[in-house]
Amino acid sequence: MMSDVADIFRKYQYQLQRFIVKRVSSKEDSEDILQDVFYRLSKVDVEENPIQCISSWLYTVARHLIIDRGRKRREEEIPHQSDADEDRSFMTELAQLVPDEDASPELDYTKALVWEELETALSELPVEQRTIFELTELQGFSFKDISESTGVTVNTLISRKRYAVLYLRKRLANLYDEFQ
Repeated sequence: MMSDVADIFRKYQYQLQRFIVKRVSSKEDSEDILQDVFYRLSKVDVEENPIQCISSWLYTVARHLIIDRGRKRREEEIPHQSDADEDRSFMTELAQLVPDEDASPELDYTKALVWEELETALSELPVEQRTIFELTELQGFSFKDISESTGVTVNTLISRKRYAVLYLRKRLANLYDEFQ
């Protein structure tokens, strides 16, 4: 299998690298993801789990790794309440709650607590509000893109997100108070 991976690497390296580079912000991240894709390929037991279409498998794994890296980045960033700055990202606001220190068990616990509280609060939102919040804040879609794909007007989407953010601020007020 190792020689097969080397052959596959030579065949798909360039085009897969271009695919990844277009979707991540740093060259280092793209290189890490590319290496991880081929590392995962080397760990597949093709006898037990044959891969039908190698290119499709490679791009799917790359896409999942890109998404995972984006989620981890957002988890690491987390942000401060300010009603005056409505354009600011709620996730940036929430991330500012967590102290910007070196990694420690206490910091990891604090981040986990914030994410757990956020997930609970999100689950309490109406589906439309939760969906628009997750699409814009967690997945990075624009209102325009969401509007085009759903047929819901941009103003309606903005309104739904605003209600979600207002609810989340109120619901997570105890976290704001605790970390201020």
